[in-house]
Amino acid sequence: MSHERPTVGGEFDLIVTIINKGWADEIVEAARSAGAEGGTVLYGRGTGVHERKSFFGILIEPEKEVVLTLIPRERTQSVLQAIIKAGQLERPGTGIAFVLDVSQVAGIIHLANPANPASPAAPASPADSGGASVGSE
Repeated sequence: MSHERPTVGGEFDLIVTIINKGWADEIVEAARSAGAEGGTVLYGRGTGVHERKSFFGILIEPEKEVVLTLIPRERTQSVLQAIIKAGQLERPGTGIAFVLDVSQVAGIIHLANPANPASPAAPASPADSGGASVGSE
């Protein structure tokens, strides 16, 4: 008996958006309005050319938000355009968005079987699933 978890086929992209702190909610809402299901927000700090500002001679490293939006490829352009508009990314120093190809996806099984949105409950830990792991990085 296989302990592999199901993966979702199809073509997906990952839109990565890096913006100044405080803009993630606008980005996620714009992405949702354009067809995304949501996003994941991470926090970081900038080191780019527009980030080097000082206050009384002390270098300030601005805080950033990184929004990861996994999207079916057919929706990528409309979601990306909505993100660019919401984040004002056409203006210098506001942020950056780029798209990465995704070769495999796991954990969004509801997209593999849209007729049956209820999926079985996930195990609480790898030990509950027999210790099997899927894939490698």
